[in-house]
Amino acid sequence: MKSDPSRRKAIMETDWVWGLAGGVLIGLGGAVYLLGNGRIMGASGILGGLLDGSGRSSAAERLAFLAGVIVMPLLIGLLAGSPATHATSNAAILIAAGVLVGLGTRMANGCTSGHGVCGVSRLSLRGITATAAFMLAGILTVAILRQVMGVI
Repeated sequence: MKSDPSRRKAIMETDWVWGLAGGVLIGLGGAVYLLGNGRIMGASGILGGLLDGSGRSSAAERLAFLAGVIVMPLLIGLLAGSPATHATSNAAILIAAGVLVGLGTRMANGCTSGHGVCGVSRLSLRGITATAAFMLAGILTVAILRQVMGVI
């Protein structure tokens, strides 16, 4: 069944609100985290410190952060409804993507929240360079997988 172009346009005109709200919340979270404890809000570093044991002294803070990252989207989804996504339903692709993102964050010593949100906002050359590199890699990966290989 073909979707109605006018309905798609109406949805597209309001979907930016979700992106704006998410961006504001991530930026606010990064600012509160930095002001509250003097450290960058890098999700991969927060999780990595729990997994490798280097963050034992701040384990409660790290667990609270990760609980918020998991619980808040679920709560907002229950209260406001979940926006439609274009994510694939192929579990193998989602797992492979998660593993590759995890490897990339370890190789780059940071992730989108650490480099992209906190690094770029602080005008960190390392953060700006890492963000440009992972954005380019993501764009190329999606273009190749979607347009060339037809996987997603």
